[in-house]
Amino acid sequence: MAVFLVFIYMENNVLVWFRNDLRLHDNEALYNAINTKKSVLAVYIFDENQYKNTNLGFLKTGSFRAQFIIESVQNLKENLKSIGVELLVYKGNSVEVITNICNDFNITEIHYQQENTDEEVQVEKNLLKTLHTSVHLKGIWGKTLFHINDIPFTINQLPELFTNFRKKVEAQSEVNKLFSNSVINNKLVFENKTQVPTLDELGLPSTIISPKAAIQFKGGESEALNRLNHYFFETKSLATYKITRNEMLGANYSSKFSAWLALGCISPRFIYHQIKLFESKIEANDSTYWLFFELLWRDYFQFIALKHGNNLFKLNGLNNSKITWNNNKSDFEKWKLGQTGYPLIDANMQELLQTGFMSNRGRQNVASFLTKNLGVNWLWGAKWFESLLIDYDAASNYGNWAYQAGVGNDGRQSRYFNTEKQSLDYDSKGNYVRHWLIGLKTLPGSKALFPYKLSVEEQTRYKFNIHEDYYEPMVDLIY
Repeated sequence: MAVFLVFIYMENNVLVWFRNDLRLHDNEALYNAINTKKSVLAVYIFDENQYKNTNLGFLKTGSFRAQFIIESVQNLKENLKSIGVELLVYKGNSVEVITNICNDFNITEIHYQQENTDEEVQVEKNLLKTLHTSVHLKGIWGKTLFHINDIPFTINQLPELFTNFRKKVEAQSEVNKLFSNSVINNKLVFENKTQVPTLDELGLPSTIISPKAAIQFKGGESEALNRLNHYFFETKSLATYKITRNEMLGANYSSKFSAWLALGCISPRFIYHQIKLFESKIEANDSTYWLFFELLWRDYFQFIALKHGNNLFKLNGLNNSKITWNNNKSDFEKWKLGQTGYPLIDANMQELLQTGFMSNRGRQNVASFLTKNLGVNWLWGAKWFESLLIDYDAASNYGNWAYQAGVGNDGRQSRYFNTEKQSLDYDSKGNYVRHWLIGLKTLPGSKALFPYKLSVEEQTRYKFNIHEDYYEPMVDLIY
């Protein structure tokens, strides 16, 4: 690893190690580093282990998410420079890169945000083991709305039902104030020649989000703050969030904060305090509460991941379920490519393929279909989401998949989504399925929801042939 540096003079320096906290605002690790009054250096590493193929043959981090990460790191680099901190950017093995930086820059302290899932925690352990006592690692907890020390349970005592968690946290815990970072006078001067890599340099194909996407996601703290301002204060869409959140078409039916939250481009505490500002200046109602409620769900999955560790990523899940799953690759491929013959499922899978995003309502439906209607290994679905989703977060993704599969919290095999009812409830006019499935464009209204029910006469009338324009259902539905 080559570092190009010219020192004014040598002294002990501190390093901020960025991973999923790509922001300046409300960043305690950065705050603590700046307040040491020493010279501060920062690093982000595109860890080689995150850009490999899974055991299923597709990328662990696909191009949609990788591009969002690239944009977020570039924005972080620019924002840090504005306060006098240089961000080194590398791709490789995190432990090796940081060890070399510590040697090259006489680093005595590393400040970082702690992670809560197996792979990321293992990197922390390996780094601690490698550096021994030569460098002091100072981790903070900053992933959640409520600090881990402020919830009314130890992690081992965390309830297995969200409702029990929510009620006690709402009654007994408070959201902390924000950390504020300012310009520093860095004495460490060097020529930083490290650059944020391109998709090609990461070994990934170029990609373009479909113009039909609900939103054109762009990574970075600056974009995250712009999105919040647009959703809260320009359009006042927060005021109707609870009413619209289950829709699937359009930019403002939901906040779309999830991608920026996943990388820590925006702080959940900042969102909370902005909700309170909205309530005081504009309106407080069920919708403003409901966005807080969703942030609380996100907290719950983060803490559950910490409690259950690697069990979150095991086939038997959190409750050691003995469900027999099938490993039918043909069924999985049809589901992946949106070729199941059920428009609601296929439209959502096409949206994912073309944009790296899918609504929460869509995610619940396609997960239920894969695990309940097809009986396919739920981990395959979770890994496919991990590869494609721009807003992938390990705890939320695997926690939600385990829940839908019946092997997570409150695991019940009887829980499933009725695809036909869901279609009528959330796309009654067929606008969403026609938006993503071009073969259904001639079918009016709700006819587009159930093409497999059309008679030969109706197919002729609508100039539609299910064998040529679409797919016959691959399996009978569960009711």
